[in-house]
Formats: sequence, structure tokens, C-alpha cells
Amino acid sequence: MSGDVLMRQLEYLVALAREEHFGRAAQACHASQPALSTGLAKLERDLGVTLIHHGHRFAGFTEEGRRVLGWAHRILAERDGLHDDLARMRGGLDATLRLGAIPTAMPTVSTLTGGFCAEHPRARVRVEELSSTEIVARLGDFTLDAGLTYLDPEPPAGTRAVELYRERYLLLTPEHLVPPDGEVGWAEAADRPLCALVRLMRNRRILESAALAAGARLRPVIEADSVAALYTHAARGWSCIVAHTWLDGFGVPPGMRALELPAVPTPPVGILTAAEDPPSLVTAALLATVARPSPADPPSPRHLPSLPDPSS
Repeated sequence: MSGDVLMRQLEYLVALAREEHFGRAAQACHASQPALSTGLAKLERDLGVTLIHHGHRFAGFTEEGRRVLGWAHRILAERDGLHDDLARMRGGLDATLRLGAIPTAMPTVSTLTGGFCAEHPRARVRVEELSSTEIVARLGDFTLDAGLTYLDPEPPAGTRAVELYRERYLLLTPEHLVPPDGEVGWAEAADRPLCALVRLMRNRRILESAALAAGARLRPVIEADSVAALYTHAARGWSCIVAHTWLDGFGVPPGMRALELPAVPTPPVGILTAAEDPPSLVTAALLATVARPSPADPPSPRHLPSLPDPSS
């Protein structure tokens, strides 16, 4: 079996795992469906194992198929790393950074990608909105280079973490409801008709804990599963509790004010990467960008570009 043929067959296997459909997998590989099926059948013959539960439709992988799929991800990642290394030596990083972010961190992604693209003008970036569980899984199968998510005291097995920032929270509320002194506490904020993220999301659980510590309960009238959805309601006069980083992406809607809430314990937000040694070139380039402060920032290994003052 030639190396080119093997790589193509592994690409077919990975595409089938991603698309879970023979036709879509073939289309993703720019191949005909018969060519994909023939390639996968030849891979099974060469390896001497059955990889796929065969039928008229895709019915999943056998145990051996799942094992080979894991190797396929690693082999293709190593191949791509080799090409990236050679491209960098020829004239700069020419690769795609695959970045996942939890919904509540999505407004800060541009602060990472902007610096990365400025330093590596030949590189490209693909950003996906994922849950923290999906980020860890995708790092493990080498289909993601880095993830932006809340960090736990110990990173998940097989990953490394770099802390970037901790969220501060503000009440986004109509100007006519702003107290005379401009100050508001968690109990008062929780008592207002609010829109908030669904309980499945960690940000919501952080806010519930803060309200409970102040002797109140968070009972939002409207729940949503995206920051953008919250802001569309805020633009119509609904109050909501926002992270300070969201102001960088969405600002303060007309007729609204952002009032800083008392500080509460929060988990850090940061970058997760696979615990490779050494890391891939594209991952190392992202981490180098993050670690390098801009001229206006104090030196710090945990740096993010400056965000607007929420009180302004």
C-alpha cells in the first residue's frame, strides 16, 4: 500500500466519522461515493479487520474501527504538522488554526484571532461554538487545536491550560431603572425581570450561586442559549447580567446602562490545548501570541488585549 493511498483512505475514514453519511463524506473529500466505499473496503482488506457496520446506511464503527479511527486522527495530524513545519521554514506559518469556544467566551475570540493573524498573515482561522465537553473531546481526537473555555483547578486528562482572565459581572438595565447612586447589588439585580442563559450553561450557574450568596434567587423571565440572544432582548429594554468581556463584542445598547455588580468568586477562562510535547506549530504560535503583551499592556503571561471600562 503506498503512503498516498493510505492517507487518502484515512481521510475517508475520518470524514465518515464526522459526517456519519457516506454521500456527505465523499463530498467532503471531493470524491465520488463509489470511490470512498472502495477505498474503505481496501483499507479493511489491508488491515485484516472490519471497520464499519455494513448496511445500506452508515451504522457506526466496530470496536476495531474506532481504534483505527483514533490512529487515523493522530496520523493525519502528524502529516499536517509536517507540512506546517516545512511551510513555516519556507516563509511563514501557512496553516489553519482550529479554535473552539464556549458560547460565553465567543465575544472575546477576536482578541485572540486578531493578534494571531497579525503575526501570521498567511495563516487562517476556523472558529466553532462548542460546549466544554465537546472541546475536550475534539482536542483528544486532534480535530481541534485549542479551546477557549472555563478552566477547572485541574485540566482534563490529556490537556494543558493557560489562564487568560476572570469574568466580572454587570447588570445591563434600562437607564430609567438605574438607582440614584448608580449602585446595585446581586439581590436587587436578581429581583428584576431578567433574561439569562439556560441552566445547562456554566455562566448561569455562576450567577445563581452569586445571587444565592446574597440571599436571593435568580428567576429569569426569558432564557436563551446564546449571548447574542440575550443582547437582542437587552436592546428591547430587558435587564440581563453580563460578563465584562461581552461589552467588547456587543457594547451597551441605546437607552441601557451597565452597572458593575459586587465581585464574586469565578472560575478562570482560558485556553485548553492537547498535552503534546512539543505542541503542534499552529498551537505553539497561538500560545506565543497570547503570552506576548501588546505595548499598552503590562508584562504578563496571562494577557488579553484591553477591554472597555464598563463604567464609561
